Amino acid sequence: MACIKKAVGFAAAIACIAFAAPNPNFHIYFAYGQSNMAGNGDIVPSVDQATPPKNFLMIASHTANASSRAGQTNQSIETGNWYAAIPPMFHPSERLSPADYFGRAMVDSLPGVTVGIIPVAIGAVSIDAFVPSKYQAYFSSAASYIQGWAKDYDMNPHQRMVDLGKKAMEVGVIKGFIFHQGESDGADDNWRNRVYDSYKSIVDELGLDENEVAFVAGEMMNDPSGNSGQGSCCSSKNGGVAQLKDKFKKFGLASSSGLHGNGNDPYHFNREGVIELGKRYCSEMLKLIDKTIDPDAPAVDLVDPSNSTVPDAPPEEYGPYGDAPIAIPGTVEAEQYNKGGSGKAYLDNDKTNQGGKFRKDEVDLYQPNMGIVVGYNQTGEWLKYTVKVEADGEYEISALVAGDNGTGSFVLYMDDERIGDEIVNKGAGFDTYESVSGGKANLKAGEHELKLEITNDWIDIDYVEFKKASTSPSDTGKTLILAQNLGMNITEAESTFGVLDVQGRQLQSFKAKNMAEAIEIAKKSVMQNIVSGGTYFVFSKRGSKITQLHKVVTYENK
Repeated sequence: MACIKKAVGFAAAIACIAFAAPNPNFHIYFAYGQSNMAGNGDIVPSVDQATPPKNFLMIASHTANASSRAGQTNQSIETGNWYAAIPPMFHPSERLSPADYFGRAMVDSLPGVTVGIIPVAIGAVSIDAFVPSKYQAYFSSAASYIQGWAKDYDMNPHQRMVDLGKKAMEVGVIKGFIFHQGESDGADDNWRNRVYDSYKSIVDELGLDENEVAFVAGEMMNDPSGNSGQGSCCSSKNGGVAQLKDKFKKFGLASSSGLHGNGNDPYHFNREGVIELGKRYCSEMLKLIDKTIDPDAPAVDLVDPSNSTVPDAPPEEYGPYGDAPIAIPGTVEAEQYNKGGSGKAYLDNDKTNQGGKFRKDEVDLYQPNMGIVVGYNQTGEWLKYTVKVEADGEYEISALVAGDNGTGSFVLYMDDERIGDEIVNKGAGFDTYESVSGGKANLKAGEHELKLEITNDWIDIDYVEFKKASTSPSDTGKTLILAQNLGMNITEAESTFGVLDVQGRQLQSFKAKNMAEAIEIAKKSVMQNIVSGGTYFVFSKRGSKITQLHKVVTYENK
């Protein structure tokens, strides 16, 4: 493992570039929102703090000495490091959060899994605090106590989540978000759009896939009595919270039904309500995530998770992914790039398969509502394929691709020589795959190395297809008709193959095992005896009838 210093918005954190894969059994979740997520339940030190919870970690989102943290803990924390998930997770003065018992319940529900929390929440804060385009304006006029909490995150909660997410992805897999916010905002569609933006901006910056990363929102407290007559401030907003389901690909709703308030105010749950809400987040999340356990992955090191990443497999011998080269004419499936590893078979800009599908290396494979595709493609990345061209000739190239910018593109090389045209997505969106022409190329028969290189960011690729180019009626079709009509020119009954000119006249005849061999004979020997320049065709015949015709070369007299 090699480490470099990297500024990530908090003091000189160390970012390690791990030459290993994240542990698939280390599931990581963002927890964000306002005061109910930050933690307002009573801490019972003997239950919540005395013993580290089983297989449950947090990555510290701020720095705090043990003496400043609520409850009775001797655990000091430093931003960007992993620790046992002991409350308070969000700020030193906060208390028990639903995230505490969400994590414990997830671990109990998934034997073999370790859970990690990325905790970023601020009491009384607007959703604008988590939206990249709005946080600066919001904090510039926010109440001083809100600004005080925001300083724990360098006044940019969104960036703190992104930075911690990047660090977490070195060692584990981000599975989802749990969210509780809304008391400070209306739960109308404007609020719902901003909630989605706060999620989507992080997903995009981390190169994650909405189809894979779940989002579970919690309802506002709905306790008419407030457990002591305080009532509930915001239960009327729960209908709007439920409508968040229309914004997300994978959405769950943690109900607050039957949970009581703390008796002190109309906003916050009591300890029992906080614990139960955390368990309800767990129940919803379990419905949405892939719960597959990798039996070959090591147990997560609870002191330093970087010690339990999955070692890279020994480099594969370079060669085709399947048992044989990919046939041309035919379809080159994008995910069937060669074996051999990074720098030989492919080049990918990050060390993680962002889609997590099909192959366990760095190429970003995911599965939309179709087959496996190569996505998250960025300029300069490339893939190589071993192919076998059936016969010399001209081939039409096309690709099934998607993208939303109309500029994402790639080019092809055969044995390091550029072929065809640049293939550009049509900008119809990443859910809409369309066939795009890549022009034509003259290819030589035999085994070759095909290289696909990304020339502009953000094009998703399903496959590239090569088809024999159809010959125009002005040459092959016309020649075939002329040859059939001029049967008197085809006189050697014992001949299997021959050569015609564009007037349909037979110039040579010879025997061969098949058309491919006949073409090679025509190129190597017969053409040498043809004096005049022009286009020629190799044909096969049965008796006096031509059964197959193949355009081979445009011969130029020298």
